[in-house]
Amino acid sequence: MVFPQDALDRVVAGNRTYAKKTAERDPEFFKTLATGQSPEILWIGCADSRVPETTICDCQPGDIFVHRNIANCLHAQDLNASSVIEYATTHLKVKKIVVCGHTMCGGANAALGDADLGEALNTWLLPIRELRRKNKAVLDKLPSDDARGNKLAELNVQQSLEVLRQIPTVSKAIRDRGLSLHGLIYDIAAGELVALEETKKGNGLWSASA
Repeated sequence: MVFPQDALDRVVAGNRTYAKKTAERDPEFFKTLATGQSPEILWIGCADSRVPETTICDCQPGDIFVHRNIANCLHAQDLNASSVIEYATTHLKVKKIVVCGHTMCGGANAALGDADLGEALNTWLLPIRELRRKNKAVLDKLPSDDARGNKLAELNVQQSLEVLRQIPTVSKAIRDRGLSLHGLIYDIAAGELVALEETKKGNGLWSASA
């Protein structure tokens, strides 16, 4: 099949191909989806176009409830993320929440410095830039900006997990029904997910290692 050159036309044509192939493989698939959703995982990830969770996890529509933003950053007062988290934990009753960062993250790399990126981005990246300052000694030992950016992405995942633990609906679900939280990093160059082992040091600094 020859796809159109225009990006939007390509997307629409691709959707028609997907719908046709899926219906041929499973005639009841879309009818079943239309009856509702019961995902077991809430995925909090980066908006980066290279990290589409359903694709990289070889999952299907309906498998994962999703919230994505720049650098998978969680702000305690972010109404957008809070509404997704509350719906997932209280109404969908997901069993796991995943925070997934990734290598070569533009947001994490930008947070290595203090360049003016515009009002919205400057505000959004404040927690990651502060995380960089708190972990300066660790980051300065790394050999390159790429390595520092990747490490900062890991630390950001750990910090986001801590933010999650402070959300009342999340802490209640952990206590009442065993909701679990998980940190992952997607290695873009390898195409693989790596689970992070989290450790919070006595000095309040995060240590993240695969």
